[in-house]
Amino acid sequence: MHVALIQVSPPDDFGWMSLGVSVDITLAAAQSADLVIAQVNPKMPRVLGRSVVHVNDVEIIVEREEPLITARATPESESANKIAGHIQRFIEDGSTLQISLGTSPQAVLLALSEANDLGIHTQYITDDIMHLVSRGVITNREKGFNPGKLIASSAIGSEELYDFLDDNPGIEFHPSDYVNDPGIISRHNKMVSINVAMEVDLTGQAAADALPINLYTGVSGMLDFIRGASQAEGGKAILLLTATSKDGKRSHIVPSLGDTAVVIPRSDVQYLVTEFGAVNLFGKSLQERALAMISIAHPDFREQLFKEAQAMGLLGTERRLKEAMLGVYPASMEETVVVDGDSVMIRPAKPVDERRIQEHFYSLGKKDVIARFFHEKTRFVRDEAEGLSQIDYRKNLTLVALVGEFGFGRVIGVGEYLLDETTNIAEVAFSVSSDFQGKGIGTRLMIKLAGAARGNGIAGLLAYTAETNDGMIRLFNTLPYVVRTNTENDILELTCRFDEIDDRKDMPDGQT
Repeated sequence: MHVALIQVSPPDDFGWMSLGVSVDITLAAAQSADLVIAQVNPKMPRVLGRSVVHVNDVEIIVEREEPLITARATPESESANKIAGHIQRFIEDGSTLQISLGTSPQAVLLALSEANDLGIHTQYITDDIMHLVSRGVITNREKGFNPGKLIASSAIGSEELYDFLDDNPGIEFHPSDYVNDPGIISRHNKMVSINVAMEVDLTGQAAADALPINLYTGVSGMLDFIRGASQAEGGKAILLLTATSKDGKRSHIVPSLGDTAVVIPRSDVQYLVTEFGAVNLFGKSLQERALAMISIAHPDFREQLFKEAQAMGLLGTERRLKEAMLGVYPASMEETVVVDGDSVMIRPAKPVDERRIQEHFYSLGKKDVIARFFHEKTRFVRDEAEGLSQIDYRKNLTLVALVGEFGFGRVIGVGEYLLDETTNIAEVAFSVSSDFQGKGIGTRLMIKLAGAARGNGIAGLLAYTAETNDGMIRLFNTLPYVVRTNTENDILELTCRFDEIDDRKDMPDGQT
């Protein structure tokens, strides 16, 4: 490099000048250039860390005071807020965060106001990060590496932010070859990288810095942070993607990237989040990836994506696009409960749950299989599981209870209802893994199904079971309604209507 033009703070008593809000590659440029010209600007904050140059290493000094470039807060966006709502579950207390610029990542920060002991190791500091430090949400105590220090390489925001950086001993700026080093990133506890993609194809390949003939940015540290976070203990790599263009005419989930450069290979993509949900692609087959991607695309584009996936051989031609693929996933129904120390997520089923529901049925004991299906079964074919995961969330609804990591959780309970439109009564059925029976999982599934059915305008519930199935009988009677019974051919029929309250029963949580 022949010449480096840099802007610095006034020198201290020892001749050291801080690069202030932009250390990233500026320090490397100053150290490599044949000629360094430095503008000394009293407005530049003195930021600590590996962020200084000495007057003896500068050939020309120009003294000029001028305001630093500032950036206004990003305007609120409904889609960004929805994306942020899906991400909150992934960020545990004590996590270390890397946050990219953009509306969606900043919305994530706003959604973390109730978190505790977060840390920061990132490229950019913004006003939203400053606000979380001021509120005590970001303490950097639990980082596991550089504890107590907020580490970054540059800042962009308001004058208030730049004042916050000035001589702040809790903040250090380092050059990009340190901040973006995957080996350094991976040393942090619960490292979470949050970055923005521009387009993602059905196999999970992501474009982030450019579209065809349209350079958006230069070489970024996105892949460094994704790989570093994936290698960290308890780490997560999250990509954010708005489902469509601003005018809604183009899907950002596409069959293939075509001429667009691949920035994040499919093997590195872990969590992907849009306004319509979140999926974990890590370790998934191409078919599972295609189903997952279609499930979080905008509903207006899912049918076309489904057909394209079949044409490309990602999905079998025997598959049919069912109502679940066109519905909007009801995230408000998600609930996490703690059972004997295990965190259990209860949520509506998704198309990607197909295989896990099969595995749940295969794990059931003989008596549980008979109780659920009324006869012995040793095979649970894909079509049966597909029927439980391909639902419209209104006329037919399946709830699953899962334990384990998001995207790899084990199904330990399944509850479903299927509406008979001629009677407006929905039939319910349940199964719970033996190691979780008697722990309230079935009760919680029943209560949530009944609440959803009422909310969807269904008149009541119906269940068929054996006369000897005391567990199912007790479960049905947990509902606060008058229960009627009828027996035919040793099969017990249980029914209730939502407009017939049994005053002798207590109203459980979730029922009104």
